[in-house]
Amino acid sequence: MRHDSRQTDQLRPIKVERGYTKATPGSILISAGDTVVLCTASLQDSVPPWKKHDENPSGWVTAEYNMLPGSTSPRKQRRADGRSSEIQRLIGRSLRAVVDMDALGPRTITVDCDVLQADGGTRTLSITGGFLALLDTVLAIPDVCDLSPEEIFDVKKVFTNSVAAVSVGVVNGEPVLDLDYIEDSTAGVDMNVVMTGGCDFVEVQGTAEGQTFNRGMLDAQLELATLGIEQLSAIQKECIGEAWPI
Repeated sequence: MRHDSRQTDQLRPIKVERGYTKATPGSILISAGDTVVLCTASLQDSVPPWKKHDENPSGWVTAEYNMLPGSTSPRKQRRADGRSSEIQRLIGRSLRAVVDMDALGPRTITVDCDVLQADGGTRTLSITGGFLALLDTVLAIPDVCDLSPEEIFDVKKVFTNSVAAVSVGVVNGEPVLDLDYIEDSTAGVDMNVVMTGGCDFVEVQGTAEGQTFNRGMLDAQLELATLGIEQLSAIQKECIGEAWPI
């Protein structure tokens, strides 16, 4: 039994509020226990300069990540740092892994993940919520973009799969799923796993903290991650409902 009474294979309670703000077509407030992230997705009917030279430019998806000053104690300084840059690159890679840029067309979607409260797992929750914000924005394209009469936009062709992420680790010698800050700060192994809804790996980040771990312990953590991703994917699908295009 863990310090918060969860089982080793149990996620923290996940809550999702869709359409949390009105300024962007995609806006998701997502929480896992005491970690809370606001994910918004903004749409531009243009592509980055390095794509404009293409005869028929494909789209682009990028991401930014930030922890608000009051998300931690003591206060986090309001400035960019190496950790934030590394995490936003991870989020961007993860989202792009399930998007067909040709089907998206000459548009740019920027997914902003702002941590309102941090208690472990901010990068993984940002990916899970960021995908929902991205999906809502793509669903809105036929309504918010000035499509030409000959342009056919098929939402179902934009996404090759869904994507979500979860943390796993070894705490007190035992593999556990979805670490909070107390567990993360004392874990012997800490891993972040990004997977598609079909349970294919997108990225695995794993580090031993002061000890090594064997192949059996690695496999046990990946099994837990797969169970977590299956649950998160089901939550994502339930959140979108009948509009789920994948």
